[in-house]
Amino acid sequence: MKVSGFTFIRNAVINDYPIVEAITSILPLCDEFVVAVGQSDDETRQLILGIQSPKIKIIDTVWDMSLKEGGKVFADQTDIAFYNVSPEADWAFYIQGDEVIHEKYLPLIEAEMQKNLNDKHIEGLLLKYVHFYGSYDYVGNSRRWYRREIRILKNIKGIRSYRDAQGFRLNGNKINVKLIDAYVYHYGWAKPQTGLSNKARNFNCFYHDDTWVQQHLPETYEFNYDNADRLKKFEGKHPKVILSRIKATNWNIDFTNKPITKNFTFRRRFLQFVADTFGWHIGEYQNYRIVKR
Repeated sequence: MKVSGFTFIRNAVINDYPIVEAITSILPLCDEFVVAVGQSDDETRQLILGIQSPKIKIIDTVWDMSLKEGGKVFADQTDIAFYNVSPEADWAFYIQGDEVIHEKYLPLIEAEMQKNLNDKHIEGLLLKYVHFYGSYDYVGNSRRWYRREIRILKNIKGIRSYRDAQGFRLNGNKINVKLIDAYVYHYGWAKPQTGLSNKARNFNCFYHDDTWVQQHLPETYEFNYDNADRLKKFEGKHPKVILSRIKATNWNIDFTNKPITKNFTFRRRFLQFVADTFGWHIGEYQNYRIVKR
């Protein structure tokens, strides 16, 4: 069984992406790792080279900013990385620049890839998510946060990244996946307030035009944490690869004393109640078809 990892990245230093941690978290499972490195305004390429692994293959790219509306450029860069994995690879393991896999899940993931290798009904593996917010101590705990996403694919070249690279489709159709009991630790919102302000501005530049960004997120914009909905304290252990980054944290925020959005509409309160009580996520967006195995 051969496994190729793949990702895309640009301006990782400026935007403080834990891309090195992301790559190294799954590198032990990979025979090669393709990184589409966009032309950057910082030392992103050197950062990737600094991993010093013979498994890593860099594809230098220039982002097509005509595709930035709706985040399409993210899907375009994902496809470039995916289509450069070895044709001999059985599986392609996708990870984004702010995601990390805990080392405790690697044996299970490897076993699931081996188990489902020859199952023609399975085209990908669906992983669960933990979303950190504001710090490394709190995680999202409401329907606002997506619970699952495809991160492991059979090496089928008809597969393409969908919309803004959150998921994948095969010839325009949803992919048949198996849900496995492994989690992606998403650290994209684990930043200080200044970092989150910059993130909001940069992120929205790929979904809206410059006029919209300047109107809604001017240079004086300060992130106010009002989009978190509901949070809970993280009681688990972080992946080893992220520990040095966490140790270097120079900000502190206590959400037990900070108001978070609580004025849900009646509909949102009802749907959250149903999810909390019965585990039924009514109307949840699912860009995949779960196959029971």
